[in-house]
Amino acid sequence: MTSEPRLRAVPPAPPPGTVVDSSVILDILTQDHTWAPWSEDALAQARDTGTLVINPIIYAEISTSFDRIEDLDDAIPATEFDREPVPYQAGFLAARAFLAYRKRGGERRSPLPDFYIGAHAAIRSYQLLTRDAARYRTYFPTVTLICP
Repeated sequence: MTSEPRLRAVPPAPPPGTVVDSSVILDILTQDHTWAPWSEDALAQARDTGTLVINPIIYAEISTSFDRIEDLDDAIPATEFDREPVPYQAGFLAARAFLAYRKRGGERRSPLPDFYIGAHAAIRSYQLLTRDAARYRTYFPTVTLICP
């Protein structure tokens, strides 16, 4: 009697997390005429497929539009956006990407925060929802980008 191979149920992979860049959130909060519709749709689709993630850098970039922290927290509630620290490994990866950028002639004043955001997504294997895809695509090629 030969035994038939047994199939085992493999649990589905958890839905991917999506780091939401400040540009997308600010489009929605400011009701940008050009970008708010795209950003709203993209954010809703990302929410439907997994967790939305921000980190302290994204939080800080958004905070410049608010006078009170309570208003900021109402605008980007912790019930909708997981708030994660930037992993230490992302600091190293961000620095390596920034050095590569500088070697290619990038200006020193370029925002290092973008490199931390891209590195956070790369280290955690998250998607990145952004309108500013060029730099992320160049320096974080393993990150799946959601962009126009």
